[in-house]
Amino acid sequence: MEQRRFAQWLKERAKFTLMAALLVFASVARAQIQYSISEEQRDGAAVGNIAKDLGIDHRTLKERGFRIVSTSGQSLFTVNKNDGVLYVNGKIDREEICERSTPCLINLKIALENPLEIHYVTIEIMDINDHVPSFPESEMHLEIGESALPGARFQLEAARDSDSGSNSVHHYKLSHNDNFRLEVKDRGEDGKIPILILQKPLDREVIRNIILQLIAVDGGKPAKSGTMEITINVLDINDNIPVFTKEVYSVMLSENAPIGRTVIQVNATDLDEGPNGEIVYSFGKSVNSKVRKLFDINNITGEITVKGLLDFEDKDSYEVDIQASDKGSIPMITDKSVTIKIVDVNDNAPEIEVTSFSNSIPEDSRPGTTVALIGVFDLDSGLNGKVSCSLEDDMPFKLIPSSQHSTYTLVSTSPLDRETKFQYDITIVAKDAGQPPLSSVKTITVLISDVNDNSPEFSFSPYTFYVMENNVPGKFLFSVSASDKDSNENAVVSYHIWRESSEENKYTSFININSENGEIYALKSFDFETVKTFQFHVLATDSGSPSLSSNVTVNVFILDQNDNVPVILYPVSANGSAEGVEEIPRNVNAGHLVTKVRAYDADIGYNGWLLFSLLKVSDHSLFSLDRYTGQIRTLGSFTETDEAQHKLLILVKDNGNDVSLSATATVIVKVVEPKEAFAASDVKNTVKDEEENDVTFYLIITLGSVSVLFVISIIVLIVMQCSKSTDYSSKYLQDANYDGTLCHSIQYRSGDKRYMLVGPRMSIGSTIAPGSNRNTLVIPDRRRRDSGEVRK
Repeated sequence: MEQRRFAQWLKERAKFTLMAALLVFASVARAQIQYSISEEQRDGAAVGNIAKDLGIDHRTLKERGFRIVSTSGQSLFTVNKNDGVLYVNGKIDREEICERSTPCLINLKIALENPLEIHYVTIEIMDINDHVPSFPESEMHLEIGESALPGARFQLEAARDSDSGSNSVHHYKLSHNDNFRLEVKDRGEDGKIPILILQKPLDREVIRNIILQLIAVDGGKPAKSGTMEITINVLDINDNIPVFTKEVYSVMLSENAPIGRTVIQVNATDLDEGPNGEIVYSFGKSVNSKVRKLFDINNITGEITVKGLLDFEDKDSYEVDIQASDKGSIPMITDKSVTIKIVDVNDNAPEIEVTSFSNSIPEDSRPGTTVALIGVFDLDSGLNGKVSCSLEDDMPFKLIPSSQHSTYTLVSTSPLDRETKFQYDITIVAKDAGQPPLSSVKTITVLISDVNDNSPEFSFSPYTFYVMENNVPGKFLFSVSASDKDSNENAVVSYHIWRESSEENKYTSFININSENGEIYALKSFDFETVKTFQFHVLATDSGSPSLSSNVTVNVFILDQNDNVPVILYPVSANGSAEGVEEIPRNVNAGHLVTKVRAYDADIGYNGWLLFSLLKVSDHSLFSLDRYTGQIRTLGSFTETDEAQHKLLILVKDNGNDVSLSATATVIVKVVEPKEAFAASDVKNTVKDEEENDVTFYLIITLGSVSVLFVISIIVLIVMQCSKSTDYSSKYLQDANYDGTLCHSIQYRSGDKRYMLVGPRMSIGSTIAPGSNRNTLVIPDRRRRDSGEVRK
């Protein structure tokens, strides 16, 4: 038996028809093939090699996800991902799968990926003769009046065979008798109906009961048969049968018609009188139980009404057998067929099926990238089942229909940008062409995955920071911050200082940056007096592959602190201490400049602004100190009772905001007689002129004159003493414009003035400063004329 089945399978397999139509559309390949297989195949029986028939390399099947994605009978078959062979999965019973449908087709949809391919496989289940024809009942009783005329027809119950085609009921045979013959009426889908025809009048007195054997034979090889015993009781009288008023009864009925609606009314008449002429209507014996659940007939009026829910998608027409019988003791029965055609109503909304879907695509995907495969179908027919598919919102996607009009490809239409929109909720609308149209909606979510296409961006450009000098090394100074519009690793930013070996970037070695948060630290303290400003560059790099970066300029300004003590520049003694000795003649007038204290502070602003004050002085009535210039001047003339030496302690203090710093200088003022002042001034002037190159020439002349004219100087001094007036102030020059001969002169500097001591005779072209030390002339200093230090 197995060998015969296998041989039959090979024979049917040899009839396999390959219909491959390669449809290259929107990057999706499609083909369609068809196989035939007999029912009742054993579990695991091979149907066909799909991979081989489609020309697909079986070695790539598993990698490409070879599978059945949509089918009308998916559980009946399986595919082997190793060799591409389609196998039977369990027992296949054609009668269970397709009932009486011919041919019995099972559609499979096969999918592969990379690239995406959809192939359609149709499997035809071939019937085998595995069922015996059978009647609803093993026995049947008929009552026929003896008055029945030859030609009277009696419809018998038809035999049913679950097999189809040639294996179904092929013909009927009636056991031999003289009164009846058999006629078979072919009803197509409803099968063949046996009709018993009276060919010779019955005579109840001759024979009362007739027993016949009705045999139903199928067309299988070998043929199978079933038998029903018919017992005919011959009745007397009532010799007229009911007659329908119409030869044909046909009606059209909309599906979903409400229960109770009248479908059609049949009418029959009987020429007999009394009970023999009263008509009773009923369904024929061949009407199956399913039809009886859908329709009902009024046995008196012959009105057929709707009893159950009608569905065009289940069945589009019904042929219902109606019997009209009288009430005679021997009822006369007439049958008539009523054809009910079901009209389709748009009562099924389209259904949307996503057969393949990529829920995430990169943002750099090119337009035309396939996102999903969409299948739509509608159970209605005609325009009611014609479906169009569209997208509800304006999005960078579109649907491309396939040649079968039931499959759509969802593709992108324009470049995508995750930073603009990272998620699309795509609403797919399927709408049929019925009136009114029905539609259904399905939403799929497509995520846009990130690509590293954005460089880090700094919050400011450039950055400007102010740092106080004397900062603590290693302490946080300031921070920079950059953000990246990308996500995940592409948005993780690390910071680095751009270090170059150039002179401009030498300060980058003094700073460091936290690569994770951009905090910047100093490795050493800054000194405003050394560096006041510098700049460097910070590089921000993301973690993408390849990584992107950007840089920013950081300008750093060092703020001054009051960290420098004022330095005394003058007076300074030989041992380096801020101490000096000044000698002035006793006869100076008020306002005479004794000296000028000079100091310097390396700080700036208020921190470097110096103020001078007398911290300690022996006599406050003799000297004054300019608060801003540090000049020490006399407040009045000295008397004979005044001390010859005065010690002044000068405080030099800056104007620091928090803490002011200070230094002190000591000036010892010696009040000497004018003669002593000449000698002392000469020594000082000699020392100072050695420091100034531009007065060296005058110093040499002065020294030479002193050496050569030493004797003459003594004589001149004697003459001067002899010719002086009684007024002490007149022992020197009294007239500023006196035109005489200068015997000799001694120049010296005190403070910011230069002085010359001369004898009673002179002619120098200079003026004597009022209030000067008598014979002391103020010599105009060409070097200081522009600086304002020359005073009368």
